[in-house]
Order: sequence, then C-alpha cells, then structure tokens
Amino acid sequence: MAMTITEKILARAAGKTRVIPGDNIWVKVDILLTHDICGPGTIGVFQQEFGKTARVWDPDKVAIIPDHYIFTRDVKAHRNIDTLRQFVQEQGIRHFYDPAESTYRGVCHVALPEVGLVCPGTVIFGTDSHTCTHGALGAFATGIGNTDAGFILGTGKLLIKVPKTLRFRIDGTLPPRVMAKDIILRIIGDIGFDGASYCAMEFTGDAIAALSIEERMTICNMAIEAGGKNGIIAPDEKAFEYIRARTSAPLDPVYGDPDATVEHEWRYDAATLVPCVAEPHVPSNYAPARDRTGVKLDRAYIGSCTGGKITDFRAAAQILRNHKVSVPTFLVPATVEVAEALLSETFDGRSLVQIFADAGCEEIAPPSCAACLGGPEDTYGRTSGSEAVISTTNRNFIGRMGSKNSRIWLASPLTVAASAVTGHITDPRDIS
Repeated sequence: MAMTITEKILARAAGKTRVIPGDNIWVKVDILLTHDICGPGTIGVFQQEFGKTARVWDPDKVAIIPDHYIFTRDVKAHRNIDTLRQFVQEQGIRHFYDPAESTYRGVCHVALPEVGLVCPGTVIFGTDSHTCTHGALGAFATGIGNTDAGFILGTGKLLIKVPKTLRFRIDGTLPPRVMAKDIILRIIGDIGFDGASYCAMEFTGDAIAALSIEERMTICNMAIEAGGKNGIIAPDEKAFEYIRARTSAPLDPVYGDPDATVEHEWRYDAATLVPCVAEPHVPSNYAPARDRTGVKLDRAYIGSCTGGKITDFRAAAQILRNHKVSVPTFLVPATVEVAEALLSETFDGRSLVQIFADAGCEEIAPPSCAACLGGPEDTYGRTSGSEAVISTTNRNFIGRMGSKNSRIWLASPLTVAASAVTGHITDPRDIS
C-alpha cells in the first residue's frame, strides 16, 4: 500500500509495514527537545510518574536548549535554568546548551539542526509547537505537552495518531524579493488558521526545491499556524549537504510513494506569489504588502526562529545597505552561529553588523527568542504600549510581543526591512 513520507516515517518508527491516517500507534523517539519554559514542567512529570531517582530512557537522545527567557534579571526565569542544570548533571545529558557557558547556542529550532541532531527519517518531539521546523530536513517533528514529554523521558516512546496529509505543490520560479515567508503566509491565508488541523503539511514542487534549507525551515516552522501536526519536505542533496556538514551520523532518509493518497492537494504557480503581510491578530490574516501601504509603523523587528537566521539577515541587508531606517529597528540573531556570521560576512565591503549600524538599527541583541514570546519586562524589543510592529516572527496574537495593546504585522525580512525604511508597510520591490 502506498504511503506518504509522514506515514512511512511513522510506520518505521512503530515497527510496522504500513499505517493509515487515524491509526493509533506507539512510535520510538529519536530526539526529545525541551527548553527553559517547558523543561522544568517536563522534569516534574517525569519524576512524579517514574520516581525522583529514575533514569531517562537515553540521555544521548535528550536535547535541552534554554532560549526563551535568557538575558533577563527575572528571578523565576533563572530558577528554571537552575532546575535544568541540576537535572542534566544528575542524568548525564550531553546535549545541554547552557546560556552561562560557551556551549550556549540560541533558539532551539535553529540550534538543533545546527548541532547535527536533526536527520531525515527520524522522529522528533519537542515541548514547543514550532518543533515542526525540523521537517525541513525530512524528519517527522512535532510539538507536544509536558505530560507527553515526561512520559517520553521515561520510556522513549509515545502513542500518537497518524495524521492525514495535505500536499502543497509550488512550481515555477519565485519572483524577485519574494521569500519563503511569503509562501507560507499565502498558504495559511488560503486555508485558514485551522485549515490543517492535525494534518501533515507536505511541501513540494520546483519552488520548494530551489529554496535554501533555512528558507525551508521557515515554511515548516509555520505549519502549526494553520493547525498542522507537522510540516515536512522530502530530503534532497541540498539537505544531505547541510546535515553532513554537521554530523557523521548515518543517514537513512524516507520518501513517500508517488501514488500515495493525500487528503487534498493545493497547487500554486510561484510566479503569482507576492510580498505580503499577516495582519493582527492571527497569521491567517493575509494581505499583499502593496495593499497595506497606509499602515504606519512604530517599530520593526527582525529575529526569532522564523526570521533570525543568517539567510534572513542577508535579505534584510539587501535593503538596508543603501538606506536609513525611520523607525526603531530591533535585530535578534537566532543563534550564536548567526551572530558570528553577522560579524564575519561582508556585503559591499562592510560586515552585516556594520550595514545595520550604518542604517541606524538598534544595537544587535544576544541570540535568543527575545520579544517573540513577550518575555519579562526587561526583554529586548518587548512592546510596552500600543506600538504598531512589523516583525519576522511567526505569531501575531494579542500580547505576543509583550503589550496586549500592540499590533503585529508578520512579514518576510525583505518586507520588514523595506517597511523600516519608510515607516509604513512597504513592498520590498518598491525600494531600490
């Protein structure tokens, strides 16, 4: 029986020759990811159910990456990290990236692939809804709650329902200054914030194959914004090259059958896609950027797992190298690797850091989630009033960046940079 890539990965993890959507199956877990927000709760569940002295099922398959509330004076935030440190020491967990040490990496969804822990055909669960990012490398990756994560810590397996698959085929060539963010915002706008509820969102086509791995991460990251269980892209040589540069682990990719049945397939001509925004207060409020030029802005924000990768900053630099920003513009690299690249990479004879400084951007923050999740009051870039913000982040819910009175428009790094220059929402094709 023909199966999709998601079904095949889950079948293999369950030790079955085939599965169908709706099947409830036990799957073996390859990686469990958690961070400073959900990690302490996960540890609490594990110790309550398995005992204070219980050992995790495999310390080498647990990755703990503090990233959300890191650079803050908040006492409770620091207490969470202390809890993680103690647990890591007790359990002998190697994949811990301490913000107080040189091992610190940054935002978990970008850091996990950077350190070589994402491989095609594997099963990854994480206590964060944007764990689906890792489907960009051909893995089944999805977010779970603390209870499920605590159970995985003790057993290395989880009971899940096989999702239906929705396929999104984008063929052709993307127009200039259209990015992955524009693709996924268009899709979410078309199907709605619940249009993929508990479904695998499979992305394919010429335009997807042409994207960099980091751009593919942007698309899979936001599958959850349409209610998706996971986002996934079949691995290719571009994915293998990315992974081989980071790990010597053997690769065992999985591919779906060409004749596999999917619940529905959407087809897009890449040439019809345009720079866009998602208006407050849900990511499905799609609008072309040129239709919203009357929206005045108070600030711009480039960062997060969705918009703080080096690819995102390179895109922003294309605009800002020749311009000055007219509103406060906040920059937050997703990881230490990205922050270092901002210093080392040059464009027009200047480092990216210098380009942003010359453009009048705010001082670049240390790598973290920062204001993407609001955070404590001293969080870098956090809104505190009724600011109108254009942001590369993945959510624009009420209060998402701090103040409940702020309004957030989501956009690509190109659109955010162009809008930072003019002070109102601007199509990047209209900036030289």
